[in-house]
Formats: sequence, C-alpha cells, structure tokens
Amino acid sequence: MTARKQNATSPPAADGSGWGPRLAQEARLRQLEKMLVHRRSDADAADTEIERAVLLGALDRRQEAQQAFIELLQRLPTHFSALNEFGTLLTSMGAIDAACRVYAEAITHHPENPMGHVNLANLLLRANKHEQARGHYEAALKADPDHAGAHQGLGAVLADNGDRDGAQEHFRKGFRGHAISTLPYRGTKPPIALLQLVSSGGGNIPTASFLDDCVFLTSVIVTDHLDPSLPLPPHQLIFNTIGDADLCEPALEAATRLIARSSAPVINDPGAVMKTGRISNAHRLGSVPGVVTPRTIAIPRDVLAGPGGTDTIADRQFSFPLLLRSPGYHTGRNFIIVENASDLPAAAASLPGSDLLVIEYLDARGPDGSARKFRVMMIGGKIYPLHLAISRDWKVHYFTSDMADKPDHRLEEAKFLADMPAVLGDKATRALEGIRDALGLDYAGIDFGVNADGDLLLFEANATMVIAVPDNDERWAYRRTAITRILDAVVAMIRQKAAAA
Repeated sequence: MTARKQNATSPPAADGSGWGPRLAQEARLRQLEKMLVHRRSDADAADTEIERAVLLGALDRRQEAQQAFIELLQRLPTHFSALNEFGTLLTSMGAIDAACRVYAEAITHHPENPMGHVNLANLLLRANKHEQARGHYEAALKADPDHAGAHQGLGAVLADNGDRDGAQEHFRKGFRGHAISTLPYRGTKPPIALLQLVSSGGGNIPTASFLDDCVFLTSVIVTDHLDPSLPLPPHQLIFNTIGDADLCEPALEAATRLIARSSAPVINDPGAVMKTGRISNAHRLGSVPGVVTPRTIAIPRDVLAGPGGTDTIADRQFSFPLLLRSPGYHTGRNFIIVENASDLPAAAASLPGSDLLVIEYLDARGPDGSARKFRVMMIGGKIYPLHLAISRDWKVHYFTSDMADKPDHRLEEAKFLADMPAVLGDKATRALEGIRDALGLDYAGIDFGVNADGDLLLFEANATMVIAVPDNDERWAYRRTAITRILDAVVAMIRQKAAAA
C-alpha cells in the first residue's frame, strides 16, 4: 500500500486587504500602544515595549522598530531580552557588525544565558570566524547541554573543519525535534508558501538575495534529520536548495522521499542534483560538443600523502601540475595546486577528508598571462551571464581577483555581461546550452574558461552557485543590471512554479 500524497495548498487570494494574520498583528500593535500610554514604570513597560518593537519589525516597519529598541536600551541598557531581540532585528536588516556588538553586550551582562552566545556564534560562523564561533557554541552548551541551536551551530563548525563524524553527533542532537522551522513573514498580502529543503552539513544554495520575506513564507526543512512521520507545513511549491552532490547524498535521498509525499511542483529535482558530483560531471559533460572537462578521480588521502603517492599518480596517468581538492568545500577552500611530484605528500597531508579529488589542471590563462573564469547562471532553462573574474593566480574567485584594481578588467567583464555570445564565440555558447540540457536543473551555475580554440574549459557545474550582489561602490555599477536580471528571473521562475500548484 503506497502512502497518500499530501496536497499542496491552493494559492491564496491576491487581495490582501482582509488577510487575517496581518490584521491580527496590526490589531495587537494598536493594543500594545494603548497599554504603553498608561504604563506605570519603565520596568512594568519593558516587556510590552519589546513586544511592540518586535511586532514593528514583523510588519516590516524596521526603522521604527530600531528606534523603539534604542529608546528602551537608553533606559535599560542591560536588559537581556531587549538586547537579544534588537540583535535579531539588526541581523534581519543586514547590519551584521552592529548586531554582533549588541549580542556581545548581552553576553557581557548575561554570560550564563546560552541564547546570546548562540546568536553571536551564528554571525561569527557566517563570517567564517570558526574558532570564535566554536568558543561561543561551547559556552552555550556549558550553560545548557541540550541547547538545540548550539548543537546545530557546533555541528556546522565541525563539518566545515572536516570533522564530519563529530558534526553528525551534534546535528543529531540539534535537529531532533527541530528539523522544521518557519521563517518570519513581513508582507502585506498573502504569501507564496514554499518548503526550502536543506542539508544539515552545508552544500546548500544561498537564497537570501531572492527569497524576499515580504513575498515568500518559507518553511526550512533539514531533510537528513526530519522525522518522516511529521506532517509537512502548508506549501504551494518545494524548492530543493540542497546543491552539493559530493557532500549531501543522504540529504538528497531524504529530499526525494519527502517530495514523494507532496503533489506540489518542485524546483531542482534531487535526482538531477545527485548527478552533478565532480567526478560524474567530468565523465558525462565531457561528451558535450565543445566542452573540455578535467580528468577527475578520488584517491585516499593517506595513499597520496604516503611514500607511494607519486607512483599512484603516475599509474593513473596524471601529470604535474595537478589539483587536489577535499570534496564538499566551496569558495576555493581546501583546494590547492601541486606543481611537482616532490610536493605531493605534504600537499595531500595538509587537506582534510579521507578521500581527495585529483583533478587535471586546465590552463585558462589568456595571452596576457592572467587566468579568466566566467560564471553563468541557468534559471528556468535560460542562460544568464553573471560575472567574469580575471586574476594572475590560477585559483580565480571574484572576491580575491584583480577586478577591483583593474579598470581594463572591469571593461572586459562589462562586455561579457552586455553581449555574452560575442565574447565567448559560437562554439562555447553552444557548449553552455549543451551543459544546461544535460544538467536538467531549474537553478544552477557553470564556472568555466575558454581556450584558444574556443573550447569551453569546465571547472564546475552545479546548483550551489552564489548570486552575489555587489556593494554600492560605483566601480560595480555596470554589474547591477545583469545581476538584477538574474534575481528577477529566479523570482519569476518561483512564481510560475507556484502558480502551477
């Protein structure tokens, strides 16, 4: 007997004027403001003022909420709830440095309260300050050994440092009974309700730049720790944001089982994502006309670091220079070049993980000696140019490249963004289309170079690509139209999928 599928919720009416939850929030705000008119003392009013400030934030009146917290803390500067909720508001506004200072102040006055430690640690982890984050997670667990958020965060730190087994122990404790969370919604109309599927150990698509909390009501589900007996939250569609096939196989398998319980449309079928591992991509995408993929194999780290490592490499017909990579890491972390055989043992020993990927080096340098890495996004079957990074280093990432200091590099990127086919040529453009068709993903990206023959040199093709929005520096003005076009395409795709529910 098969399990009955859970129906997706129907799209709500477009007219939000009578939407119950919003009306209830506004009514509660008026009630709180009347209560504050008759307050007897600051101490009596503090909880009411905090609730009012939090509600202002929930109604997307964030500047008013910020001012309300400031006025309260001027009178009660050590009040934990006021500090903690103010930090949460600042985080939602993107004022991360200010939020860190507020959480630090809460910890100074309330060192035994685990919540302040966890909230600060979460922001430190986001900034890749792993050791500082770990210290605060451990302090929180010392105060409360069962604190779910502290276990979740410490698991993330350990996973990022390569201790996958230790991470899983904390994930089991942290997500037991906490695998589903619903994010705040601040819209004035009925939302588009979606399930966002994630993996506990990372490898997920960053969605903050396009899942607007004034449009989408998002329920986040950690699939690899979900109790399958629990009902799914109401939803119109499912967005599988688990993107790293090399890292997230258990989560993708769990996502497949979850999706079978629903009739809702799905963005990024987990089965298609599971085919995008680096070794798999090297095999199947190498058959696409015009695509050159690097030979890629997995070899135990101990073998490569041992006395027979160079012989193993020679037996597999690799030559130097070659690349070594620990699976499951991004933004160039734990990814190195090995120039010659004598460097192999120390290089392998320096990387985490039981197995390492040995990758053929594809030379993406142009006539000027600089390496070029293009990135395009594939959204709803269409290809959009996202960026071109140029660097003297072999490992090209936009945030560490030479773009900021080189006007001629920015001009070259602007030409790519304005007319991608003209810059890449017909051969590479058709190769991108072939990769898109082979991947079969609704949301994905491709990192690549182009050689002198016009072939596409494939570096990476999967769903975990970041659409990074540039800061307000005028040097990046030329990039904003292209990035806005991609973000609009993502939102349009999600809306279209939801409308099909």
